[in-house]
Amino acid sequence: ENQKFLYIKTNSSYDDLVNNLKTKDILKSTASFASAAGKMDLPTNVKPGRYRLKKGMTNRTLINMIKAGNQEPVKLKFQNIRKKENFAAYLASNLEADSLSFISLLDSTAFISKYGLNQDNVYTMFIPNTYEMYWNVSPVDFFERMHKEYDKFWTAERKQKAASLNLSTAQVYTLASIVDAEALYDKEMPIIAGLYLNRLNKGILLQADPTVIFANNDFTVKRVTNKLLQVQSLYNTYKYAGLPPGPIMMPSINAIDAVLNYNKNNYIYMCAKEDFSGYHNFAETKAEHEINAKKYRDALNKRNIFK
Repeated sequence: ENQKFLYIKTNSSYDDLVNNLKTKDILKSTASFASAAGKMDLPTNVKPGRYRLKKGMTNRTLINMIKAGNQEPVKLKFQNIRKKENFAAYLASNLEADSLSFISLLDSTAFISKYGLNQDNVYTMFIPNTYEMYWNVSPVDFFERMHKEYDKFWTAERKQKAASLNLSTAQVYTLASIVDAEALYDKEMPIIAGLYLNRLNKGILLQADPTVIFANNDFTVKRVTNKLLQVQSLYNTYKYAGLPPGPIMMPSINAIDAVLNYNKNNYIYMCAKEDFSGYHNFAETKAEHEINAKKYRDALNKRNIFK
């Protein structure tokens, strides 16, 4: 009952296993385990993995489980992760491979180009969801699994909707990341998506605050100031037209579908509501927007929020 799981690393020997069992104080009797292990040929059949331990488990049960490789899968749940290094760290905290192994593949042009991706948009291959996989999955196999999930997600219907927007699937994902960062409530996502699509189609700068925050790499910002707007980055949508080179975070599936099923409106402007409810005031004209923006600025000033 001292440990919930037994972790056997890839390429572990039988001696490594026994030392691990001793160190973690898992066995009541190392001698009886060694005796049973010898009779059951465990020394030549050690399989790596993450094995569930149960109170009162016998030597035979444990040995059979390891020999058969009957490990319990890990549940990975990811969404809203901003940076590649954060994602690599999350994976390393749940899987055997270290973060460097994952980041080296994420940054490998030779590796990711076979998926038709680059270092900026490699994130678009990961559809945020909950997945089960074995603890000792290799980074390469992890990517292969994620690409299969990507192919499964992008059905013919979703691809057709993306094409009707004149956007690639990677661009839909990138826009969804902005929509998700802007929307506190899912029901506003299709409206926000429609607004940004209006801007894209009219050739108007997106001017999305979350992209500026991403470009400045400061996620504590509550108010985007003129100083922050000066950052020289292709992710600064106040300076550069169109979509940024890649997503600013992993959007939810709801956000992706909100772009594909956007609300058809004439909105060009949006501003957070002055009641700090998380909702937005939308506007079709600059004049309407200025009224909304002033109300929000006044509310920020009243609360002494200046950055």
